[in-house]
Amino acid sequence: MNPTDILKNEHRVIEQVLNCLERMAEEARRYGELDIHSAREAIDFFRTFADGCHHHKEETHLFPAMEAKGLPRQGGPTGVMLYEHEAGRQHIRAMAEAVEAAVAGDQAARDRFSQHARDYIELLREHIGKEDHCLFGMAGQMFTPADQAALLAKFQRVEAEEMGEGTHEKYLDIANRLADRYCVARAKAAEAHGVCGCGHH
Repeated sequence: MNPTDILKNEHRVIEQVLNCLERMAEEARRYGELDIHSAREAIDFFRTFADGCHHHKEETHLFPAMEAKGLPRQGGPTGVMLYEHEAGRQHIRAMAEAVEAAVAGDQAARDRFSQHARDYIELLREHIGKEDHCLFGMAGQMFTPADQAALLAKFQRVEAEEMGEGTHEKYLDIANRLADRYCVARAKAAEAHGVCGCGHH
């Protein structure tokens, strides 16, 4: 399995939780209802799995490796991806603030949550499409087998040393609980803990 295959598998799990978030946002928009527990779980998933693990691998290891092969950051695809990662973080922060405001009794907070959730969903879906269909193909052409092996080892260290044992499985479980709660289909990558990503086999 190449490093970008791992990232693609992680994308499928992230999309699964985006689908759950979409249903939360719709409930908040249409009915003024927000399941606080589920919203907090989704925000935790996006902060830790999508950003802290997945985006961290890209920013710390994949993008620099591509740039070392001559891909420019300024005005190039990795620069766009980094900008979108930061835009996503801003939406996550805003969703978290809206959830806590809703707990405190702010009725308008549910609408703010819904709007930032929908903006985040649109951003991430387009972002994932760019990576899956463009950036990762470029990486496959740039990297030698030795490059791929070195990058894979770095991804495995992120999982083992930075995220910690059991973290990956914890967030897959969260993704699947949310999917079951919101009647969203589970991604194949979320069903198979051993092959879905973060360096696990």
